[in-house]
Amino acid sequence: MATILFIEDERNLQKTFRDLLEDEGYEMISALDGEEGLKKAKEEPDLILLDLILPKLHGFKVLKKLKAKEETKDIPVIILTNLEGTDDVQKALEMGVTTYLVKSDYELEEVLNKIENSLE
Repeated sequence: MATILFIEDERNLQKTFRDLLEDEGYEMISALDGEEGLKKAKEEPDLILLDLILPKLHGFKVLKKLKAKEETKDIPVIILTNLEGTDDVQKALEMGVTTYLVKSDYELEEVLNKIENSLE
């Protein structure tokens, strides 16, 4: 069973994804801010879903720290955010994310498909 770390400050979205992922046989670890997300990344999840607008530590800073550490640099990261700017997308891709998704543009099933593809 794959483990997914979801770094997201919206509790309702956390719950929605927990229900969806657990129904599909995944285990989900939750983090409600960037600092907590970095700590929980040490548990070596199989994939990280990362929001960019986070309390305590912005998502780009989280991503930079994840990619700088030997134990977390190879974990696939999917950005799931409301930031739609071309510069943000470009920056994230240059930093090594697997996929960049804008929340309002994707249904839950589509996000699940992106997760499955990233884990293959």
